[in-house]
Amino acid sequence: MLLSLSIRDVVLIEALDLEFRAGLVVITGETGAGKSILLDALGLALGDRAASGLVRQGAAQASVTATFDYQPVAAAILYQNDIECDSSEPLIVRRTLKSDGKSRAFVNDQPVSGSLLREFGARLVEIHGQHDDRGLLAPTGHRALLDIFGRIDLGHIAQAFTAMRAADAALNGAKTALDDATRDRDWLTHTVAELDDFAPEPGEEEQLADRRATMQRGERLSGELGDIMALVEGADGALSKLRAAARALDRVAREHVSLAEALAAVDRAIIEGTVADEQLQRAAALHVFDPAQLEDDETRLFDLRALARKHRVAPDALAALATDLRARLNAIEEGGAGIDRLAAQAKAAREAYRAAAEMLTKARTVAALRLDRAVAGELAPLKLDAARFRTAVASGHDSEQGTDRVEFEISTNPGAPFAPLTKIASGGELSRFILALKVALAEEGGAGTMIFDEIDRGVGGAVASAIGERLARLADTRQVLVVTHSPQVAARGGEHLLIAKNSDGLVTRTNLRTLDAEARQEEIARMLSGTHVTAEARAQAARLVEAA
Repeated sequence: MLLSLSIRDVVLIEALDLEFRAGLVVITGETGAGKSILLDALGLALGDRAASGLVRQGAAQASVTATFDYQPVAAAILYQNDIECDSSEPLIVRRTLKSDGKSRAFVNDQPVSGSLLREFGARLVEIHGQHDDRGLLAPTGHRALLDIFGRIDLGHIAQAFTAMRAADAALNGAKTALDDATRDRDWLTHTVAELDDFAPEPGEEEQLADRRATMQRGERLSGELGDIMALVEGADGALSKLRAAARALDRVAREHVSLAEALAAVDRAIIEGTVADEQLQRAAALHVFDPAQLEDDETRLFDLRALARKHRVAPDALAALATDLRARLNAIEEGGAGIDRLAAQAKAAREAYRAAAEMLTKARTVAALRLDRAVAGELAPLKLDAARFRTAVASGHDSEQGTDRVEFEISTNPGAPFAPLTKIASGGELSRFILALKVALAEEGGAGTMIFDEIDRGVGGAVASAIGERLARLADTRQVLVVTHSPQVAARGGEHLLIAKNSDGLVTRTNLRTLDAEARQEEIARMLSGTHVTAEARAQAARLVEAA
């Protein structure tokens, strides 16, 4: 429920702080006193369009703060949008509006968007008036209202709808894939054959590149080793010359003993040279260069890279590509059987959805008849004796709420055709139809606070009394605020607020105050008799209050 409302600089309201009680709260005042300003201010806080004309003349900005008790349905919207709230604390909505038309909105001091504020506000307050085009008058919400009234669980139909959509998507996806694959059959056959013939392997590019680099290094080393070995072991190499020197020294050393050490040194050099030659031979054997193998590896590497460029993938991805394309090719052959299987699953899912939708339609039809009877019982006391109300349940499109299209319709005269509420009801009739509907739906959800703006305009006597009685009945389960000109309705209020406009000759201001029992009775007497309050009017006011 609405706990309090703080208004600053809105039109004629300079500063106004109000606290509200539960039950039926009536707001009265002379015509033009500013009752609409109060509702405009509350509407601003709840997300209505921010018009710069709402800012009081001379003020820099207007602000409205509304405080509500914690309501789980409204709080759920905050949780979904990562806005913190505590179930032990009230919900505080604040809206500021500058004179240039710019506005800001806050919930629990956290900034929110205008769309979120409207969605949140709709869970807190319902506003109904003669020209209301929201709530009960919006056909888009009638199905949900009927489901709430009939306590209809939509869980089963939602699951069936999800399963049907998933089965249809799988079938359509398989058909599309098969069509695409069939169109590409020739290309797939050629490409798979090409890849299978080439037989690329993951990591093959790196292996070929490494082996190619190794052989290229071996080619250079093999040539260098050949040159070195020629210097060591060739016909004119070092070893050959050392051996010739040794032979010559051997002949001379026989005659000259002093050359024996020189001969020994040459012999040692020959031995070391021989060891070096053996090492060079072994190294050369390890780096044998095979030009044919190098050419084969280079050709394979270049072909591998060219094939990868052709298919716009990395060389290492060619093997996976071959597997994928082979699967697509196989799918063409096996696709018919897969399509048949998915088609059977989709058919079964659709039949399950249809069965669930039919059961839902039956449940809604039963609930619609109950709602029609409930509303019919409220029409005669509201002087709508000739009117008829019905809840039309017709076929619509598939959705997770079923296949039904629901709309509230009325016929205001005997024999007249049924039509939507807004098309054939006058302002006074429309507001009374709304009241009858709200009374019928009162026990089944809705916002915690309901506001009725002058729904009793143009009626009086027994009809006004009936309206007051029904508003009071609504107020048994929620907070109801009603702006009224009817003393019969005002007498039903658990709390009575009087709105008045005063002027000091320079500035006009609107004020609102809570009436005590004596002042309340005096205001009802004024509503009965007009400007001059008579004793008879006061007595009648006392009777109305006592009867209420």
